[in-house]
Amino acid sequence: MRILFVCGRARARSPTAEQIFARLPGIETASAGVSPDADEPVDADHLAWAEIVVVMERVHRRKLMRRFGAALRGTRLVCLDIPDVHDFMAPALVALLDARAGRFLPR
Repeated sequence: MRILFVCGRARARSPTAEQIFARLPGIETASAGVSPDADEPVDADHLAWAEIVVVMERVHRRKLMRRFGAALRGTRLVCLDIPDVHDFMAPALVALLDARAGRFLPR
């Protein structure tokens, strides 16, 4: 299963998710951001690679749909509703990601 995690600037939430879920067997992960100043800006190649796209906020989903609507057809899109208030690998962020992403990840 290939999962792309998306947040705003790809500096805290999506890179944290990428690291913690890459440890699961059978899971490949990547992270990117929708903001122009993202460390890893999301592009069509990311979306073509992903089987599931996980966004941290609804605004990220809207930006993806506006920019890449056609490229997202047939791709499962999940929103975790995690606000940008956590630092990279913060224990609270890790716990929140695990709790919210657990509903669609194999264990």
